[in-house]
Amino acid sequence: MPPRVLSFLGLTLLAAVAGRAQSADTVFVEAESLASFGGWKLDTSFTNIVGSPYLLAHGLGKPVADATGTVHIAAAGEYRVWVRTKDWVAHWNAPGTPGRFQLIVNGQPVAAEFGTQGAEWHWQQGGKVTLAAGDVKIALHDLTGFAGRADAILFSKDASFVPPEGEALAAARSKWNSPKGAEDQGEFDLVVVGGGYGGLGAALSAARQSLKVAFVQDRFVLGGNGSSEIGVWAMGGTTRGKYPHLGEIIEEIGDRSPDSPGRVESFGDELKEKVVRNEKNIALFLGHFATGVVMDGNRIAAVKAIDVKTGREKVFRAKFVADTTGHGWVGAYAGAKFTQEKDKRMGMSNMWFYQDEATATTWPATPWALPLELGDFPPLQKSKSKLDDKPFMKAEWFWESGFDQDPINGLEYIRDWNFRAIYGAFSALKNGPDKAKHANADLKWVSHVGGPRESRLFTGDIVLTKQDIVARKEFDDGCVPTTWDIDLHYAREQYAKKFPENPFISRAAFGYVGADGKPTPAVDRRNGYPLPYRLFYSQNISNLFMAGRHISVTHEALGTVRVMRTIGMMGEVVGKAAYLAVRENTDPRGVYQKHLPALIQLMEQPGRMRRSDLRSDLFLDTSIADYKELPVGRMNRDLTKGSPSKLSEEDAKELAKMGGIVVDDSQAKFEGKWTEGHSLDHLGSGYHYAGGAGNRATFTFEVKDAGKYELRGYWQGHENRSGNALLIINRAGEKPISLRLNQKVGEIDKPVSLGKFPFAAGTHTLVLSTEGAKGNVQADAFQLILAD
Repeated sequence: MPPRVLSFLGLTLLAAVAGRAQSADTVFVEAESLASFGGWKLDTSFTNIVGSPYLLAHGLGKPVADATGTVHIAAAGEYRVWVRTKDWVAHWNAPGTPGRFQLIVNGQPVAAEFGTQGAEWHWQQGGKVTLAAGDVKIALHDLTGFAGRADAILFSKDASFVPPEGEALAAARSKWNSPKGAEDQGEFDLVVVGGGYGGLGAALSAARQSLKVAFVQDRFVLGGNGSSEIGVWAMGGTTRGKYPHLGEIIEEIGDRSPDSPGRVESFGDELKEKVVRNEKNIALFLGHFATGVVMDGNRIAAVKAIDVKTGREKVFRAKFVADTTGHGWVGAYAGAKFTQEKDKRMGMSNMWFYQDEATATTWPATPWALPLELGDFPPLQKSKSKLDDKPFMKAEWFWESGFDQDPINGLEYIRDWNFRAIYGAFSALKNGPDKAKHANADLKWVSHVGGPRESRLFTGDIVLTKQDIVARKEFDDGCVPTTWDIDLHYAREQYAKKFPENPFISRAAFGYVGADGKPTPAVDRRNGYPLPYRLFYSQNISNLFMAGRHISVTHEALGTVRVMRTIGMMGEVVGKAAYLAVRENTDPRGVYQKHLPALIQLMEQPGRMRRSDLRSDLFLDTSIADYKELPVGRMNRDLTKGSPSKLSEEDAKELAKMGGIVVDDSQAKFEGKWTEGHSLDHLGSGYHYAGGAGNRATFTFEVKDAGKYELRGYWQGHENRSGNALLIINRAGEKPISLRLNQKVGEIDKPVSLGKFPFAAGTHTLVLSTEGAKGNVQADAFQLILAD
C-alpha cells in the first residue's frame, strides 16, 4: 500500500468515495477486532504492505486457541463468505500448506479451509452460510500452529458484490472503520512515532522539559528491538564522553537481560511502560500505527494513525514530529529526503530457542520448510536462565536474512523466509542423525516480530561517513557518544552454499583501522565518538526530527550508530532540542544555528532534571531514583578508565560456591587490546576476548595450602574462538608450563580440566595470551581444586 499524504479535505472526500463500497447487506470484520485473540498474535509489522494489521497463528507447530467474537447481522438470509489471507509459502512453490485454518460460524466451519491458496494477500472464497438476524458467533480455528494468517472477514448477501483490493480496499476500510472520519486527538508540542529506544528517549526527555507529547507505538510493548517480542538486548555505552549525563534517562528503562534471545521477563517491558506512564506530559498511544501525514507546505501539520485493533483513524496535530520508527515511515510519508543501500545491506533477524523436557516431545513434518541438515546452520549456544536456572539452547542475532531483498516492501517475505529456515533447522535436529540427542527438545520461542537493521537513511544537514568516524572528525554539535565498533553484517559464506540467492546466517565485519600494522577498533569504545546533532533532523522537512537507525549516516557509518542505547541517547537530545524549538519558535535547524549553546547547556544537565512549564527553570526531581544507584548499562562496564568490570557481590557469592580457588577475568590484568563481552555464557560479570599479537591477560592467585591441584578452565565455545590459545602456568620457584587451549568448544557449566599440578604455598599466575593463536582468545575464569 503506497504512503498516504492527505489534506483534511482529502480525508472527507475519501470517506465519501469509500461509502459506495458498502451496502446494507455487506458486513466487514477486521480479524484483529475480534473480542478475544485466543492464541493468535496481533501482527502489526507489515501494516503498510498488507494494508492492515492481521492475526497470526504463531503456535510453533502446535495449533493455537481460537480467536473468537461476534458480528451483528441486520437481515437474515444467505451470505457469501470471504477471508482475506494467503498461502504464505506459495511464493516459493514449497510443498504443503502450513498456514491452514478454518472460519467457524455459529459453531460450524464454513466450506473452505483458508490459507491454502495464493502467494499474495487476497480474498479467498469460503462458500455460503445461512444466517439469522442478530449476533452471530465467529471464530478463527487454527489447524497447524505454523503461521496461518487472517486479515479480515466479509459477509455479503449482494450477489454482485466483489470484495475490494488495493486503493479501493484502503478507501473501504476508511469508511467501514471510521464512518465519522478521523478522530482529532488534539495538538501536541511533539508527536513521537515509534516506541523503541529512540522514541523512549525522545518522549521522556521532551516531557521532562514540559512539552506536551503524544507517544505513538504500533505494538503493545515498548522497546523496539529491545522488547521481549524481538529479544535483542540493548547495547551501546552511555553516560560518557562530552556530555556524561546523556544516557541517564535510558538507563532508567534499559534492559538487563542476561541473554539475547532470552526469557520474556528479562526485557523489562513493564518497567518501560511504567516509566512512560509516570510522565504526566506524555499521552501514550500503544497499538496505533502511523499511516500517513497531513502536510502544510514543507512541514508536517499532523500525523495520521489507526488503532490496530479497530482500524479507527486518528489524527495527531503536531508542532514538531520525531520519527523514531526505524524504517522512517513518517518521514517517507512526508517526502523527506533519504537514501537506501541498493544491494548489500544488512538484513533482519528472527531469533529462537528450545529447551529439553523431561520426556520425549513430538514435532510435526515440515515439508514446506527449508530442507536443512546438520551443518547447514551453526550449532545453537547453550545458556542458563538466571530466572529459574533452567538451561536452554538459543539461536542468536546471526539468524538473519534479506541482504538483497527489498527492506521495505519485502519485510513480510524476509520474516517468512526466516520462519522457513528456523523450522527447517529444528526439523533437522529432531529428525536428523542426532535425533536421539534431541528427542526431548521442545521449541519454546521464536520471534514473530523481526529485528531489522537497515532500510531508509534520511538526509540531514550533514551525512556522517565512516571516514569522519575513523578520522575522529570534530563537529561543534557533537554530542551522543557512539561506542559500538563499525559493525556491518554480511551473509556468512560457510552457510550460504545451499541457498545462495537468500542466505539466512550472517557474519559481523568490524571496521578496524591499521595502527602501526595492528588492527585497532575504528571507534573509541571508552569515550565514544560524538555524533553531531545535525544528524537528527531532516534537511527538507522543516519540523521533522529523527532518532534511530534511519538518521543521516552512510551505510558504513550505520554500523556503529545503530545499537539501542546509542539510539536512546539520540532521542534524549531530540527531546531537548524540541523544547528549544517550541520555546524559541524556531525549527530543528534553527536550534543548531541560533541556540546551540542552550542545547549544550541542556545536555550538561542530569536526566532527572525537569521544568514545570515552558519558561520555568530546571529543577532536580528527587522522586526519580538517584542515578548513582541505577545499574549501569551492559556496555558501560568495560569502558571506565580501561578497567574490567568489577565483580558484583552477587557474582562473587556465586563464584565462591564453586569451591577451591576461583579467579575471574574481573580480577585479571590486561595488556593490549581486549574487549569485554557478555553475549556468550560466562561466569561473573562477563568475559574478555582479543585477537592478534600482543595481548596478555594475567590471573594472579594465592595458594594457602601446598599440594596437587586440578586446574580447570571456563569458557563458552564459539566458532570464532581460537583453537590454540596459549596459557602459561607460572608456579613460584618452578619452570613455566605452556598449554594450548581449544576454545572453539566448551560449555560454561562444564569446565575443561587442564591437568593436575603441584603448587607451593604462595603467589602464582596464569597468563592467557594471543601469541600464535588463530581466532579470538577468550578470558573468563580459572579454578583450582585440591586433587585427591
